[in-house]
Amino acid sequence: MVWRRQNFSSDFILLGIFDHSSTHTFLFSLVLGIFTVAFMGNIAMILLIYLDTQLHTPMYFLLSQLSLMDLMLICTTVPRMAFNYLSGRKLISLAGCGAQIFFYVSLLGAECFLLAVMAYDRYVAICHPLRYTILMNQKLCALMTVASWILGSLDGIIVLVEVLSLSYCSSLEIHHFFCDVAALFPLSCTDTSAFERLLFICCVVMLILPVSVIIISYSHVLRAVICMSSTESRRKAFTTCSSHLSVVGLYYGAVMFMYMRPASIHTPDQDKIVSAFYTILTPMLNPLIYSLRNKEVSRGFQKLLRTRKLM
Repeated sequence: MVWRRQNFSSDFILLGIFDHSSTHTFLFSLVLGIFTVAFMGNIAMILLIYLDTQLHTPMYFLLSQLSLMDLMLICTTVPRMAFNYLSGRKLISLAGCGAQIFFYVSLLGAECFLLAVMAYDRYVAICHPLRYTILMNQKLCALMTVASWILGSLDGIIVLVEVLSLSYCSSLEIHHFFCDVAALFPLSCTDTSAFERLLFICCVVMLILPVSVIIISYSHVLRAVICMSSTESRRKAFTTCSSHLSVVGLYYGAVMFMYMRPASIHTPDQDKIVSAFYTILTPMLNPLIYSLRNKEVSRGFQKLLRTRKLM
């Protein structure tokens, strides 16, 4: 076990999530398969929405941003994990660790706010359809999307500054497959209680506030759907909203479980499993949920495939 005071040029050791046993080799191959599906699925979703003019609406623009965030999130952690596993090199510098922390915290925060914007979009579309082009015009949609990116990046900067301000003089071995904030707490020789309180406040801002917007929006949506006289309209509204709620449940459930518990009750193995869920599995499920449950997206994929065959 390596013990020394950490400076900006020295390295951490990422212990990873897999060893080289046959079972773990199979699981590593499975993770690479999930990464490939997530990578291709999110790229396909972004390209489809960009190429299909019928999908140039606020709802699908927001969906393309969600796919972009998922794509960046999975590329922040998995390639480095795969490189470390295949090469046997487990070192990562404090600068590299800081870069990972900034990107994944920023993307997690941005996605939280974006999901709230998507909920507001569905609220306006279902509860105020005649005023939709006014209440959710392209300029406002772009503004709220940019705000999501900025707020997420601000959260990432705050956490990064705090992480770099800590002194690390304990073991340099990180019991994780990437540089997670919670995994760095046990390595610090300075008091992290103030940082933990700051992290909790950041979690409240980027989790509880968006969740409140989502709950309020969908309470109005549910009431409007129940009052609809047309069965077809009710079915279409329910299908669209259930896709979004599925994504919200998967994402917020894992992130809240991970970051809104006291650091004292975290265990390395539990953190690895939960982190793998929201950084690897969720980005794969999002495009599948929207493509399988959304007729416009399915038709767009079929149209794109037919166009490619004709070419």
